[in-house]
Amino acid sequence: MRTHRRLLIALGATLLVLLIVSSTTLIVLNSRGQAQPEAVAALEPDALVAVSQVAGQDWHVFAPTAVKATTGLILYPGGFVDPVAYAPIARAIAGRGFLVVIDPMPLNLAVTDVSSADAIIAAHPEIAHWAIGGHSLGGAMAAEFVADAPQNVDGLALWAAYPAPNTDLSALPLRVVSIYGDADGVALTEEILSAAQRLPPDAQFILISGGNHTQFGSYGQGLQRGDNPATISRDRQQAAIVAGTVELLEIIGAN
Repeated sequence: MRTHRRLLIALGATLLVLLIVSSTTLIVLNSRGQAQPEAVAALEPDALVAVSQVAGQDWHVFAPTAVKATTGLILYPGGFVDPVAYAPIARAIAGRGFLVVIDPMPLNLAVTDVSSADAIIAAHPEIAHWAIGGHSLGGAMAAEFVADAPQNVDGLALWAAYPAPNTDLSALPLRVVSIYGDADGVALTEEILSAAQRLPPDAQFILISGGNHTQFGSYGQGLQRGDNPATISRDRQQAAIVAGTVELLEIIGAN
């Protein structure tokens, strides 16, 4: 009996240590992806873009004020990246006449709630055409959402991301843009391009010369681990991301 009790105590202590280590790791990883001040500032509404959060939801909703948007984009954040880090890009896209919703994820990991875009779509019946997209892990999980519910979206925007090896979207009537940087040390160019066979034949690939992984958002105090320094500014890289994504939204909106 005493031996059994000691085993239980030892097991409980081991589980406690594992829980502490796991929690500490998550805290450290998420702290590295904190939104920069300019991203937080992009949450403020102005005369061109309304910014709001839906009651009971954590979504960050960006809507143009000059027109009633009928085409929308749902964004899944990168792994361990503060969703607010994508506010400057979301705001710029909304300013071009589109609804943009950044969808925060449990633990800042899109893999934990791949189907969460369904609730956003249901909450916005005024949107006739949807695209879904995301950065890094968020983009990969956006591709999984498309694979599971292709009837719900018309477009896919991959930012430094690609579908998993077992996810084949090539036969779907889907508009796709894949935007990547050649200085990216996390999502390598060869990985991006090799995924073309798993995308529709007319998928558009946009290379940002000098762009890296970290500048797809506005987060952290330096480079994301494993990334390379960019040779262009964050503003220039994000302008290219906005331009490529807006082109996709214009195409699906016209159809």
